[in-house]
Amino acid sequence: MAPRIEPSADVATDVEVGEGSSVWHLAQVREGARLGRDCVVGRGAYIGTGVRLGDSCKVQNYALVYDPAVLGDGVFVGPAAVLTNDQYPRAMNPDGSAKSAAEWTAVGVTVDTGASIGARAVCVAPVRIGAWSMVAAGAVVTRDVPAHALVVGVPARRIGWVGYAGARLREEGDLLVCPVTGQTFQTADDTIREVTP
Repeated sequence: MAPRIEPSADVATDVEVGEGSSVWHLAQVREGARLGRDCVVGRGAYIGTGVRLGDSCKVQNYALVYDPAVLGDGVFVGPAAVLTNDQYPRAMNPDGSAKSAAEWTAVGVTVDTGASIGARAVCVAPVRIGAWSMVAAGAVVTRDVPAHALVVGVPARRIGWVGYAGARLREEGDLLVCPVTGQTFQTADDTIREVTP
């Protein structure tokens, strides 16, 4: 199925938009960006220059994804969430002169497969959001997030683990159990691994 791009969206001519993807009203997708298959870019969202989205990503209304962010397959970015790109932001130099684009180096946020960033969360680059993890609404992420971690707060801290369905895992003895799928996990180093029955 051909991609759907609303007439009010501002999509640069060299952007790659995969089959079945949609770019909604007033969204902006900058030069060199790549959207995989079946992606959704919501109303008023911003996708920066050269940003990469895997297949089946959802960037909700008014989310801001600044370059050089890379999103794996199935990543969810909630409404008004922000993925930053400037580690030391300043509008001017110490001598008072305006800071130019050439005077800073963009650093990105990497979001691995299946991870979710909640509404109004902020991911402060450079950070990596691990696969299938969950960043709670309003959280401010300043450190890498392990795969399957559930992080909340300012700054974000891990309070538990989530399975592939996104639900918080329940402790049952030495195991962690998904209340949605019944899958079982064990902790392993700084993450969890699925236990094969």
